[in-house]
Amino acid sequence: MNLLRALATVSSMTLLSRILGFARDFVIARAFGAGAATDAFFVAFRLPNLLRRLFAEGAFSQAFVPILAEYRNRRDPQETRRLADHVATLLFLALLAVTLLGIAAAPALIYVSAPGFASDAAKFDLTVTLTRIAFPYILFISLVSLAGGILNTWSRFAVPAFTPVLLNLSFIGMALFAAPYFEPPVLVLAWAVFLGGALQLALQLPFLARIGMLPRFALSLRDEGVRRILRLMLPAVLGVSVAQVSLLINTIFASFLPSGSVSWLYYADRLMEFPAGLLGAALGTILRPSLAKSHADNNPREFSALLDWGLRLTFLLTLPAALALAILAVPLLATLFNYGAFQAEDVLKTREALVAYSIGLTGLILVKVLAPGFYARQNIRTPVKIALVTLAATQAMNAVFIVPLAHAGLALSIGLASCLNAALLWRGLRRRGDYLPLPGWRPFGLKLAAALTALGLVLWFGMGEASGWIGAAPLVRVLRLAALVASGAVAYFGTLWLLGFRLGDFSKKART
Repeated sequence: MNLLRALATVSSMTLLSRILGFARDFVIARAFGAGAATDAFFVAFRLPNLLRRLFAEGAFSQAFVPILAEYRNRRDPQETRRLADHVATLLFLALLAVTLLGIAAAPALIYVSAPGFASDAAKFDLTVTLTRIAFPYILFISLVSLAGGILNTWSRFAVPAFTPVLLNLSFIGMALFAAPYFEPPVLVLAWAVFLGGALQLALQLPFLARIGMLPRFALSLRDEGVRRILRLMLPAVLGVSVAQVSLLINTIFASFLPSGSVSWLYYADRLMEFPAGLLGAALGTILRPSLAKSHADNNPREFSALLDWGLRLTFLLTLPAALALAILAVPLLATLFNYGAFQAEDVLKTREALVAYSIGLTGLILVKVLAPGFYARQNIRTPVKIALVTLAATQAMNAVFIVPLAHAGLALSIGLASCLNAALLWRGLRRRGDYLPLPGWRPFGLKLAAALTALGLVLWFGMGEASGWIGAAPLVRVLRLAALVASGAVAYFGTLWLLGFRLGDFSKKART
């Protein structure tokens, strides 16, 4: 399997999803702006989303994929099939219980996650209603993650990468055509979450059947593989929950800030998630099964080479994205969201958060490359310890930054903590000898610095004054932004090409 081709496949599907994600945010921003109603929805959506990251994409996938890869490589197909059946059944029953409990306990959850809303009864009640509608998403999306883990282990990367498109289409369709039938109209967004989760699960089932891995209901707590997954999940839940608790605490802080703060952070986070998903999630997706196989084959040299390849690609593609987000914050926000109810003040407030987030973008993506180096070796405890240190550092920075920087201080704390997390993970892999850098990093870094300088100069002088973007004609904004992005890409990749970089240098093979 060519990892660069697999990365291109996953990234292209992710790009489609992110483009539609921006379309969805454009529709939401135009229809609802940034105020009490959107604050209520984003808090309501954050709760099942938090559990998604905790269970589905976090602790569960970190424990399940390495064990599944081991079974596929070392055991017979029937044992692998039974493992999938037993895990899917237990996951479904556990998540059904969590979903019903979440719906019943929605008021208490909102008191904990957004206590600042309690002073406004209407806002609080609306958030509770939205939470109850959206909460079943955790059941759907966790089963989607299970299906995606199986498909990725069988090197079927395209379908899981395409699946999030359906959530965005659900948002867009419901917001455009169904909002007038709801009172208040913001309820349509919660129903879009519910529908999107169901559609994502339905899409993946035929592809599981095609490879003979569609799970059947079969409960067994005595299965050796299930017990191993549960043992790995316990520390993994703690590790992943640390990051999610950090986000939850930020939401609590933001709920006490002026109305709109939660929404400004959300829109900034959405822009930051574009490169994070396009590269970070894609790299983590394709590296995890390959690293697990290298560990199962007892091939430490290949294991280290895979990490080195992932790290170089991360720096090559993430550093220019972070620089571009910081410089082009106003052009991007004005072009994407400055319509209808999303006013000039919202653009400027969101810019503050986006610039702060961009500082930690590289660290955020490095974590997605480095952490699988531990998970593939079934070492969950080390990332957990690092996550605890990161949580403490984040809250210390929140206390320092929130007064002078308000909502932007919360974003800055998350960004800097991501860099700290990545640095500690890298040190852990190096100290254990799991990662040995290949030669050539120094000239690689110098060439990147030259290309980043060229990119920064082109974007800075080409952008002009921020006031020229806000309120300008939509077509003018789109054309100017497209020209800026194209010019920056030519400057960056052209400089790299002149300095000797070639696409083939990053080709990487891995056995399936």
